[in-house]
Amino acid sequence: MKLWGGRFSSKADEIMEKFNSSLPVDYRLYREDIAGSIAHVTMQVHSDLLSPEEGELLVNGLQSILADIESGELKIEGNYEDIHSFIEMNLTERVGETGKKLHTARSRNDQVAVDMRQYARNQTSVVMDALQVLIDSLEAKGKANNVIMPGYTHLQRAQVVTFGHHLGAYAQMFKRDKKRVQNAAEILNENPLGCGALAGTTHDINRQVTTALLGFDKPVDNFLDGVSDRDYLVELMSDFSLIMMHMSRLSEELILWSSQEFRFITISDAYSTGSSIMPQKKNPDAAELIRGKTGRVYGSLFALLTTLKGLPLTYNKDMQEDKEQFFDALDTVLDCLEIMSKMIDTLQVNEKHMKAAIKGGFLNATEVADYLVAKGTPFRDAHEIVGKIIIYCEQENKAIEDLTVGELKKFSNHIEDDIYEYIDYESIITKGNKGLMKKQ
Repeated sequence: MKLWGGRFSSKADEIMEKFNSSLPVDYRLYREDIAGSIAHVTMQVHSDLLSPEEGELLVNGLQSILADIESGELKIEGNYEDIHSFIEMNLTERVGETGKKLHTARSRNDQVAVDMRQYARNQTSVVMDALQVLIDSLEAKGKANNVIMPGYTHLQRAQVVTFGHHLGAYAQMFKRDKKRVQNAAEILNENPLGCGALAGTTHDINRQVTTALLGFDKPVDNFLDGVSDRDYLVELMSDFSLIMMHMSRLSEELILWSSQEFRFITISDAYSTGSSIMPQKKNPDAAELIRGKTGRVYGSLFALLTTLKGLPLTYNKDMQEDKEQFFDALDTVLDCLEIMSKMIDTLQVNEKHMKAAIKGGFLNATEVADYLVAKGTPFRDAHEIVGKIIIYCEQENKAIEDLTVGELKKFSNHIEDDIYEYIDYESIITKGNKGLMKKQ
């Protein structure tokens, strides 16, 4: 069923009908399509394109369709070209010939554009809420388990940090992601209704009416841009890609930390799976799937960029491909955010193994160098001295803090008994926190 066809003398091929239909994808825009249509009807009445009685009939019909879809009485299915055709044809069946007046002063081009902008804007709130849940989970888990652990560079033990500070780094990443999504929501919040197919309409309409009713900040400034702009979807999918990249990095940490080689954490059974052949296995599959699905979101972004890169103004049917990519990326990032939040909430922190890793990693070596500098040794000389101390420790199978003052003095006469307070791991963390507070 189509909203066009008068100039065609023969039917489309059955395969083309299926190929052309977007209803299996854009069905989820039904709320936005009905909201946009109700706002459009209100504007039509305001502009004397409909009588108040006709407007009331159409609005009641649209509201009844929404109620029936929500209740499950009306299924979104059938041989319709898209959700817009589905809504309008069902409306005409319910209210009669007046339903055919709905589309006056509107094109499917600006109709699609306003539906997608509403949907994208609405979903930004959902994504930001999901991000905040994850941020809260990370901060709560870190605060409850603020134990010392190795910090890494090049995946080699580097300096001592705390588990809370480590999780806090990811919380900061997701806070930036939330700001980016908020920024995208503000940029996209312009109303394309009234652009028509590309050049507006000869009817005397008032775009401010639909702008206010739909909660947009302003009408778009250029009709051609209004119907062809999909930048906001690209921007949001770029934001989704960054969110997934951050979750993928966190997933990699969780996978490593939960291995027998690290044993820093234990992931809940609820977010793990077993092996069909090895009964001892407990696999971090939730984290691995998040890491894997990151590529899926990247792919959706690149697919949309590729679709848009060579399109002349204004609307082209290629743009129908934007929805499947955006919806899939959105669904994926929301699923991953929920799983990650729950995985963080339920994981156990193994303080004993974290502290053991610190003991064997010479993670206070930098502090020995700082100590020597404080005693007057040039840093490059201090760096070389500490390197020799490390070699000695490896040969003697000792940690730096286990060496006697006599052993340490073999490397520098500047070393005194006060070095032990300087290189105590808890003391290092305390001093580091003071430095952080000064920066803040």
